[in-house]
Amino acid sequence: MERLLDGYRRFRTETWPRERARFEALAAHGQHPRAMIVTCADSRIDPQMIFNAVPGELFVVRNVANLVPPYEPDAAYHGTSAALEFGVRVLGVRDLVVLGHGQCGGVHALLEGAPAEAADFVAPWMRIARPARDRALACEPAEARQEACEHEVVRLSLANLLTFPWVREAVEAGRLHLHGMHFAIHTGVLAALGENGNAFTAVGGASPEAAA
Repeated sequence: MERLLDGYRRFRTETWPRERARFEALAAHGQHPRAMIVTCADSRIDPQMIFNAVPGELFVVRNVANLVPPYEPDAAYHGTSAALEFGVRVLGVRDLVVLGHGQCGGVHALLEGAPAEAADFVAPWMRIARPARDRALACEPAEARQEACEHEVVRLSLANLLTFPWVREAVEAGRLHLHGMHFAIHTGVLAALGENGNAFTAVGGASPEAAA
């Protein structure tokens, strides 16, 4: 905990004086982010760092394996769906990105089974992505299945987004644009899903070799 508090002290002495006007404006005028990011809770992936964004630019929701569940307005608890409703309907974001990543533990649990310690919530949550698992298991060689499944989870989440009537309506009206992306932790390369949904391509011509 002391490390976190030390970081806060550096924030107050170094960052706050430089960014004070930005935070004061955000406090006075509220948030107006253009983009929403649905990404994983994994500590190794940071959307603000990846997109070189500043406070107020991104509305971020994080969960296990960057999953978007289907639209189910019932009496259960729906944290991700609530965030989507607020981002799309209240904030009016223009771009919605599902951001997957390499070495995702949630995807590993989907493929290999969740550990016993994660049976209460992780295992049921990952069942949302069973169709992605089924498609990835057809991939050869077997070592390629982890990344293939990470890609399939992004595709599945994008499809589930369109089950939300107000997401679909905003997309059809041109007010909202959906994007699928995948970040490779070991290379720092961001790949975007093409409009046809078939393949992920490195953004800006970036490649693992260039990142080395």
